[in-house]
Amino acid sequence: MQKVRFEGRNAQFFSTLRSRIDQYFQENNLRPTGNWKLYHKTLVLVALLSSTYTIWVFFNPGLLWADISLTALMGVSFAGIGFNVMHDGAHGSYSQKTWVNNLMAYSLNVLGGNAHYWHEKHNVAHHSFTNINGVDEDIDAAPLMRMNTGQPRKWFHKFQHIYVWPLYSVAYLSWIFYQDFVKYFSGKIAVRDMKEKTSGWGHVAFWGSKIAYIGLFLVLPTYQLGWPVAIGGYLCLALTTGIFITVVFQMAHVVENMDFITGSEELTTVPSDWASHQVQTTSNFATKNRFWAWMLGGLNFQVEHHLFPKISHVHYPKLNEIVKKTCEEFQVRYQEFPTFFSAIRSHISHLKAVGQAA
Repeated sequence: MQKVRFEGRNAQFFSTLRSRIDQYFQENNLRPTGNWKLYHKTLVLVALLSSTYTIWVFFNPGLLWADISLTALMGVSFAGIGFNVMHDGAHGSYSQKTWVNNLMAYSLNVLGGNAHYWHEKHNVAHHSFTNINGVDEDIDAAPLMRMNTGQPRKWFHKFQHIYVWPLYSVAYLSWIFYQDFVKYFSGKIAVRDMKEKTSGWGHVAFWGSKIAYIGLFLVLPTYQLGWPVAIGGYLCLALTTGIFITVVFQMAHVVENMDFITGSEELTTVPSDWASHQVQTTSNFATKNRFWAWMLGGLNFQVEHHLFPKISHVHYPKLNEIVKKTCEEFQVRYQEFPTFFSAIRSHISHLKAVGQAA
């Protein structure tokens, strides 16, 4: 199994930052978990998914534009619930109550994924070993894409900044119908064994939720609407979800001026300490935009999230200035794009440069 060792000695950076964050919550008498803003957002997003699904399946107007609009909105609500509800629940930051966090995390199973494998892939691998080749599965799309110069280059990678968009759109389908099953049968995340093996209940949850998902979003719509409308609508939902979630996650780590770490199969040595590494492999975007902050569940405050994943995203706008100030004091590079589209441009430029580099 590949081992990763952080060799940096800038421990005072994170201890100082953590004490300042703790002081902020104490002085303002706040809990680091979610609050009414998050709970209200949950109701809005669940209502959006429930209403669009009900109208599409049971009160279908029989119009192409209506089918496209309804299923695209379902895809947006899928992404929104994932960003806001599932994500905070999976990190234990949605509520002070463990059972509530678990319930919110398992909303992913309703959306076609699997909460256990998400935890292993995201919480354990991605958050611990961000942008480290061979360990962080989020930067492994070989051989179709080359995310950094430490990965093998194919001749077609010089066009990846162009052909990447249809790949992103099918990412959700690949996730729920292929990648989850690879994890289930292999017991691995990338090259590493899972930290927690699938339990007896986990096997039931995996197969039960996959079957229920197919029944809810494919079988029942086919029964109600006929297979052409059902399949077309489902593809619209899935492609919308795929491109939305993929672009958002890529803009956080696969942009210009990010660090990527390459090591051997046995040991990867990271020159920075863990906290500095998180900042230097992560980028914020559009932090002043209220719409994106609401819709993306704080994923545009990705630096703050990687440093403090157990703090709910509703607090990140207030923590942003504390983190930036502390990074400046300790000379830790902090990157933030002013707008959503400037981050997309940087992502495209990075893919183009990496695809053409030797």
